[in-house]
Parts: sequence; C-alpha cells; structure tokens
Amino acid sequence: MISYISASYVYPVSSGPLKEGVIALDSNGLILEILTAAEAQSKGISDVKFYEGILVPGFVNTHCHLELSHLEGKIAKHTGLPGFVEQVIRQRQADDAAVIDAMETADRKMYAQGIVAVGDISNKLISKEVKEISGIYYHTFIEAMGFNPEKASDIIEAAKIMKKAFRPLNASIVPHAPYSVSDNLFKEISREAEEHQDLVSIHNQETPEENEFFEHKSGSFLKLYEFLGLNIDFFKATGETSLRSYLPKLSPALKTLLVHNTFTSKSDLNFAKENHRGVYWCLCPNANLYIENKLPELPLFLAAGVKLTLGTDSLASNDQLSIVAEMKTLQEHFKISLADLLNWATINGAEFLGIEDRFGSFSPGKTPGINLLEFVDKDGEMWITGKIKRLA
Repeated sequence: MISYISASYVYPVSSGPLKEGVIALDSNGLILEILTAAEAQSKGISDVKFYEGILVPGFVNTHCHLELSHLEGKIAKHTGLPGFVEQVIRQRQADDAAVIDAMETADRKMYAQGIVAVGDISNKLISKEVKEISGIYYHTFIEAMGFNPEKASDIIEAAKIMKKAFRPLNASIVPHAPYSVSDNLFKEISREAEEHQDLVSIHNQETPEENEFFEHKSGSFLKLYEFLGLNIDFFKATGETSLRSYLPKLSPALKTLLVHNTFTSKSDLNFAKENHRGVYWCLCPNANLYIENKLPELPLFLAAGVKLTLGTDSLASNDQLSIVAEMKTLQEHFKISLADLLNWATINGAEFLGIEDRFGSFSPGKTPGINLLEFVDKDGEMWITGKIKRLA
C-alpha cells in the first residue's frame, strides 16, 4: 500500500527543501518517490496527509556511550574532563539489571527522538542484548585503552574476543583517547583496523589539559594517572598538540571519527586535512557544555570545509540523547544554516558508518526514517524549536 505525506517543507538533504513537497512510501517506510507540490498535483495525487513543520530523514548519532546510561544525573557538571573521568570511574559499577534497564530506556528514547543509527562506544559486552532487539542500527566501537606499553598485547587480545562476541552486530576495535593508549597499543589497534578495513573512532582534544599533557607533560592528567595508580615515567612530552602527536599513528586509508574537538585549533585542522584523507569530525555540543562549559570553535571547522557529524555522548555527560537538542544548541550559539545542520545530523553520519544506502536522505529505495520538526521563521531563516515527532 502506498501512502503520501507532505509538510510545510520536505527536506530530502540530497537536495534543497521542497515547499509542500510530497513523499510516497510503502508500509515498511521505503521511499518510493519524492515529488514537488506541482508534480504531485499533475499526477492527480489527492490523498495526502499534511503536517505543519519540516519533514527530514532519521538522524544518525555517531557518538554515544549507551552503557553509561545508568549514570544519568549522577555526575556533576563543569568539572573539566579529568574530574569527569574520575567521577565516572568512582560511580560506574552497578548491578547488571539496573544497567540493562537504563540502556533499554535510553534506546527507546533515542528511537522516539528520531534517531535511526548510532555509533556506540562499548567497554563491555553488556549492551549487545539491547542492540540486538532495538529498532536502531548500531555500530559498536570497542574501546581499547591502556597507557602501559607492556600490556598492549593482552589488551588487544581481550578486545578481539569482545569483538567476536558482539557478532553478528557490526563492531570495530578503536583507541579510547590519545592520553589512554600507549604507542604499542596504537600499533596493535591500527594493525587490526587495517586488516579488517574497520571504522575508527577516538576522543579528541576534549579538554585543554590534553594538549598540555602532550606538549609539556604537565596539568591535571598527572593527577588522574596518580588516582589510577599509573606510573608514567616512560612517557616523554612530544612538544606537539595531542592531535599532531597521535594522528600519524592511525591509518590515513581508513575512515576515522575524531570526537568532541572542543580545543582543536586551525593548525590542527590543517594538519589533519594534509595527513589523513578519511577524517570526520563529530561534535557533541551539549556534552562539551556539561563537562567543560565550552564549545568547539565552529567557524574554524566551517572555514576548513571538513566533514562534520553529530553525537550525543552519554547520559553521564548529557541531559538527554537527542540529536535535535544538539542541533538546537549549535543554532543558538553560531550562525549556522539548517541545511548544514541537517547534513551533519543525517547523511554525513550515514556516510561515515557506511550505511548511506539505507539512511541519511530521502531517496527512492531507502528506508531512512521520517521525522517531523517544528520550526519558526526568524528573518527568513528556519530555526528549529527542538520539538520532534517520529513518523516512520
């Protein structure tokens, strides 16, 4: 059975907005046709369900920590990253049933918020059963971390076992962050990723202390290592920023997601463009405000012309897992068009995850999900209010 829906605007993403455009779809949400209002009228299509608002494809959340959902409301805001990490370590342990219940609730809420695909960070296998029955597509990034170079072999072997256990779900082994992965472990992770042509993700420059640690071996990370009981006498300052220090250790042939980028500079952006052709940059603005009370310098990314995606991070560092809320925050803080925001929220994330044949835009043959966004007109620009309804 074919149904027809329309709205004030239909935004295919693959093309510009269509005023009162019409989407033809089957009962499974498969897009059959995208029509202008005139084309629909010329075909004599009259049984059209009309909505006030903007119809957009389902959202792709490229960075989430589903297994931290039980920490919602438990972590203090504006502590800075080292303090945040210490709080998570202190409070992370919980009964498995409580963790699973929190993940199931978070998964359902993401689905209701119009999210169709998620790049999810996992340190344990516990999220598998939630992902297997979810209506959301998941790619799991299995985090390998360990700053002691002598433990690299054991860490990568444990990660490989977990990756195998996640089957048949898609998963890849990735480094947690430059300050938590030894050179030896970076080599092991890169070898594994290149062998399987896997996706790579890494937390990048989320705090100024990260750059300070690599440049001078000073700052708050020294206290964090002390808290963790780690002897880092082996580590020598590189005299370079974090990004310049670790990016050459990752294969430039693989799609690589740099996450947060709160303190990434223009020179870092240029370095990445010159040395790694597969980089995508994920912004998680509400988490950045939650932890560091700081947003990335978005104009630098726009000027550099890099590929941006959006993420929510976790409920340990965010009040909700909503891509619409992330878009709204960016629109409130920067002069940014809805067209750009939608590209970051849909097709760019789908391309990074390698699922653009199904998600990311309204195109015949895709089942991208359909969301209705409420908007207001401000001086000829469409501003989203944050209200969303999932239609398919």
